[in-house]
Amino acid sequence: MSALQWLIPWETSETVVIVTSITAIIFIRGCQKSKLFFRQKLFFWTGLLSLYAVSHTQAEYYAEHEFFVHQLQSLVLHHLGPFLIVLARPKEALSAGLPVAGKRFFRLVSTWKPLHCLVDALLHPAAVVIVFAGLIVFWLLPSVHFIAMLDWRIYRLMNWSMVLNGLMLWGIALDSHSKWSPGCRIAMMLAVVPPQILAGALIFFTPHELYPIYSLCGRAFTGVSAITDQQTGGLILWMNAAMMSVIGILVVVHKELRK
Repeated sequence: MSALQWLIPWETSETVVIVTSITAIIFIRGCQKSKLFFRQKLFFWTGLLSLYAVSHTQAEYYAEHEFFVHQLQSLVLHHLGPFLIVLARPKEALSAGLPVAGKRFFRLVSTWKPLHCLVDALLHPAAVVIVFAGLIVFWLLPSVHFIAMLDWRIYRLMNWSMVLNGLMLWGIALDSHSKWSPGCRIAMMLAVVPPQILAGALIFFTPHELYPIYSLCGRAFTGVSAITDQQTGGLILWMNAAMMSVIGILVVVHKELRK
């Protein structure tokens, strides 16, 4: 398969194309009006393009036909992609890149007190941690996972929920200007580790096939058995996802020491 063929989406999603394109255009416009370091641009584009790569290229085919590839996809959607975008600190550039109508809309919305209350509740560290860990467990429940991999609408909902929730967690945890203390933000990242380790360990040590949907739909790698695929996916969740919290904690500590 050539590089160009790899970029052809397995399943076309207008929503992914529109959201990615609009975000990219706003960021480009914003970079022309605000000064960003090269590393900020690198982090942002790497994060945004990684989200696109795992959700709108041929990589999605493998994510739908191998459990361990699906876990790699989830790692990018829920952790790595949002982490890099937040690490870029793009808020100033995105604000500057908004058209006048967009700025007026956000100013109007910001005056709605009920919306303020809702946002404050959703972005409370306890709520974000519960939803973050809960989404991982919920979408990995065998019965839920089976339906999500069959119904493209639920599949898309699963992926978008992971991205948005990832942006919420890392947006709070890595924000050095947040109203929440460094200790609170570090506690957030520590709190999401045990559920991931537990879920990964349960998947790894289960001796029977938990996700037969991949066998029913046909596996992308015929030489990999169902149990090996499942154990590899469990290890990815167990180790790599938890490592993102460790990296996040190091970033917070580094920023505090620089202060």
